[in-house]
Amino acid sequence: MNQPLRGKRILVTRPEAQAGNLADMITAQGGQPERFPLLKIAPANDLSPLRQAVARFDEYSLVIFISPNAVNFSVPYILSRRPWPETVQAAAIGPGTVAELASHGLKKIIAPSERFDSEALLELPAFQAHRVAGKRVLILRGSGGRELLADTLLERGARVEAVTCYHRSAPDDGTPIMSLLHNRAIDALTISSSEGLRNLLSLLDTEGCERLRVLPVFVPHRRIADMAIALGMQCVVLTGPADAGIIKSLYEFDWLHHERNC
Repeated sequence: MNQPLRGKRILVTRPEAQAGNLADMITAQGGQPERFPLLKIAPANDLSPLRQAVARFDEYSLVIFISPNAVNFSVPYILSRRPWPETVQAAAIGPGTVAELASHGLKKIIAPSERFDSEALLELPAFQAHRVAGKRVLILRGSGGRELLADTLLERGARVEAVTCYHRSAPDDGTPIMSLLHNRAIDALTISSSEGLRNLLSLLDTEGCERLRVLPVFVPHRRIADMAIALGMQCVVLTGPADAGIIKSLYEFDWLHHERNC
């Protein structure tokens, strides 16, 4: 059996709840996934904004879920208090979020089919000014993050509310990953968010950062790639979107050439 990742230890940095699929794909290709979530996910400290939104749920035309975590920390709460209204259209940025919504029985989801980011969502017909002007739009998201989606919809005339339903934070202890880097026991890493990359660098000492910067870094979005380069990563691989794009780039990567030149 062809296993192009045999003998390679790959750092998987997605939040714990989203890391399993990519880790399984790496294992199937002969690699050894090393899970180290760079974002800790927890429920929002204050659920009153979500509770208030649910109380007037029928007033929204669109409800946008930013991530699978946005689904996991809001949809069970919503559906425990009321059925999903037929008049409210759900939207998602990526396929992982669509899949999470489907697991809760929500099937008719507006989502991009190629790039998976706020820009791609805003390009869809349903989000153009003549479609959203005067409409109430609810964005369910985590703490922090970009304001592009909300700001653009406001500019297009929508009445936008953004509710934080989960909290993101950095790991407390970088010792496990620092040990692996010091011992040259990591062959590559996958990064799925700019915030996660910043968290990783903040956890490392000087030697750890130096080891990290020569490793191949596989990222599924140009914005993350640009940040990785700006932060000194010397081998940044821009992959296709989602886990499928990352795994394809991992098994197509020229490992021998990289090892010869590092």
